[in-house]
Amino acid sequence: MNRPTYGDAYDSGRHEAETPAARRHGLDPGTLGPNEEMVLRFLYYSLPEPPVSAVASPSWASDEGGGGVGVDRISVLPDDLLLNIISRLPARDGAHTTALSSRWRRLWRSAPIVLIDTHLLQGGAAAEGRRPPRDGSVSRAVTSAVSAALEAHQGPFPFVSLTCSFLQQADHDVIGRWVHLLATKGVDELVLVNRPWLVHWLFLPVELFVSCSSLRRLCLGTWLFPDTRHLPRGATTFLKLRDLVLGCSIIFVDFFDFVLAASPELEILTHVGSATASARLASRSLRCAQFCISAVDDVRKINLLRCVLVRIRIGHAPQLRVLGYLEPGVQTLRIGNTTIEVGTKPSPATTVPSVQVLALAVPFHIAIRVNITPSFLRCFPNVETLHVESKRFLETTGDINDNPNFWNETGRIECIQSHLRTMIFHGFGGEDCEFAFLMFIAENARVLETMVILFEDGLREAVGATALCSAKWTSGESKARFVASRLSGIGIAWSLKAAADFSFDDPFLCL
Repeated sequence: MNRPTYGDAYDSGRHEAETPAARRHGLDPGTLGPNEEMVLRFLYYSLPEPPVSAVASPSWASDEGGGGVGVDRISVLPDDLLLNIISRLPARDGAHTTALSSRWRRLWRSAPIVLIDTHLLQGGAAAEGRRPPRDGSVSRAVTSAVSAALEAHQGPFPFVSLTCSFLQQADHDVIGRWVHLLATKGVDELVLVNRPWLVHWLFLPVELFVSCSSLRRLCLGTWLFPDTRHLPRGATTFLKLRDLVLGCSIIFVDFFDFVLAASPELEILTHVGSATASARLASRSLRCAQFCISAVDDVRKINLLRCVLVRIRIGHAPQLRVLGYLEPGVQTLRIGNTTIEVGTKPSPATTVPSVQVLALAVPFHIAIRVNITPSFLRCFPNVETLHVESKRFLETTGDINDNPNFWNETGRIECIQSHLRTMIFHGFGGEDCEFAFLMFIAENARVLETMVILFEDGLREAVGATALCSAKWTSGESKARFVASRLSGIGIAWSLKAAADFSFDDPFLCL
């Protein structure tokens, strides 16, 4: 592989984790509002960790045992071990082995290569994975190096992450060539994020969706998606695909129908802040669907769904076990053909009995939000674990919830009275409206075993503890436990990766 000639070395002096997401995405953070910044953070956090690191430079010789200075002990190893060594190196370091001998050149061309474009940067930027903050000679040099690597190496490519480029319409042939080479030479995991968001919109090549049959994981961000209505139907293009992440893109509504039909093994779908009318989810293999700041029109036959700021309709979903975060009064919740409203009566047509873990975000001081919350709870009669985040706003619009007896007057809620075992209240602020809800749980949850109340650092919980101790706990003695939150400010830890980790029974747990 020919090494590109780099311009001025990029060295921002800051680790990527400390850099605002907008800056890492090639944008001035001052040009984006809090919602755009949040979307970018979700996108970057959802990207997989690379399997190799560029932190340490390799050493090809060993002088252990004394008197062995300069002795090449690695080259005497058999080919299969050397191939394994090369495959564990950053692509640029692997390419440097070709200078050792013709044998190393032959081995490098056939070794599986991990290609991460941040590793093609110079110095500390490569070691820390920092991206160029703007378009320029550095990003163009990396783009050229990626093209050279894909052309020179015969594959396979177990892991490819391309997030440094600033591709525009004039670079359509570049991305097309990359996708063609990755499809023909075999790519297992692919991260493809263009920069910057909202500026350089570029269509993804159609070939990505019809030829990359080797993919197991695919992460796409900041693209215009092709109109899949014109692609052949019925073909299982993504035979091995199990994990799909889509972010900050413009996606045609029929894309989800296409990709679910083309991915018979897909288990995890993450959709972050992309512009699309809605998404219909019907898949026998899908186990986890996370839609953040997006829309879900129809949910069927999946085991786990996690949503934020969306419209959601749940159809026939007998395996849907975990659901959240729902925001009563913000989201429109439909079950079957019924839109859930204040006063909606529970019936087989308006309930989802399979859900056992439910998460809600409720501003208890806003009447219109609180009034519909009991109707949401009645839709899930068998919930055993309930997470509630108390949301507060500096400026409140609409009627204030000042009815201290609201929860006592709300009537029977099946899941609370008969099934709730664990209640976790996030972001407790000591307000009367929060106490009223907690007292309602304490005095109505017959089988409750644990109530955990997470409060902000500095908040005195003694008043709350005293008030709840005076409650007539229908499950026996007090189950309340106050815990100082590790989080700064109000809210919960939002973890896309935890939700997709099937070893966690409760992806909303952040104690």
